[in-house]
Amino acid sequence: MKTLWMFPGQGSQRQGMLADVDPKLKKKVTELTGIELLDTDHGYLDSVQIQLSILILQMDQVIKLKQANWEPALVAGHSLGVFAAAYAAGVISTDEAIRIVALRANLMQNAYPNGYGMGVIVGLLRKEVTQIVTDNFDTNHPVYVSNQNSQLQVTVSGNIAGINHVLEKAKIQGAQKAKLLRVPVPSHSPLMKGVAKKLTEALKAVKLQQPNCIYLADYNGHATRDVEKVAYDLGNNLSYPVYWDVMMSIAKEYLIDSSVEFSPGHVMTSLLKAKIPEIKTITLGDMSLEDAEFLLNKWLK
Repeated sequence: MKTLWMFPGQGSQRQGMLADVDPKLKKKVTELTGIELLDTDHGYLDSVQIQLSILILQMDQVIKLKQANWEPALVAGHSLGVFAAAYAAGVISTDEAIRIVALRANLMQNAYPNGYGMGVIVGLLRKEVTQIVTDNFDTNHPVYVSNQNSQLQVTVSGNIAGINHVLEKAKIQGAQKAKLLRVPVPSHSPLMKGVAKKLTEALKAVKLQQPNCIYLADYNGHATRDVEKVAYDLGNNLSYPVYWDVMMSIAKEYLIDSSVEFSPGHVMTSLLKAKIPEIKTITLGDMSLEDAEFLLNKWLK
């Protein structure tokens, strides 16, 4: 069985999602960063709380699946999810992942404390969205085309006022959906180059291991087992679009037959099913780990 493990980023966080996470993992976050995770709606207004909480939620699920002797053939992380993907592939340790994600979140939050974010447009091609962004670009309210989640799902990143203007233009042009995302920073755009540079410098001091499975990189969508390319993705994906659509096409070429989407949410599974309708899927945001293990064992027979 060839299973793809997928790790979403920010956007689907919710109060109480850490209820089943090992308390020792929560305590480790406080010991390493001085931050106490709140796991509340109010807490999830803060990017640092969001990123660290999603990270340890996914790492906890990775640990539990591996304790049950399950391993991925491929891993793919969307934005923040690259760190849990790298963790699942044996590239980065628990402590280092927590430290680097805390740094990442703080750098992002301090770079753009307010007035910036992301939006999503569904129903238009990337070239159509690019044309709207180009025609309406304003240096005082900059907006850039960012992630390619599917052929007809594209995100934009930048100034909120500028994004709202682009979203309205997209609706006029026929977009099925155009809305702001629950992401308080302009991720995956040139606006994040400064953050990416500092993060890359910090990663130079982290001992990373060769991945023990195939890693799909955000910044170009390609598959790799080269630790230097994984390190580049961890440090720099914030300043590049996430080419998720390309990543899923490459996963299909590897003849994957099943997938596990780690919490929170289930958007990645929906995108994958659209590309590979026959694939067997598990979404840990919608079922218990016990149910997931039952299905994996059933599929293995």
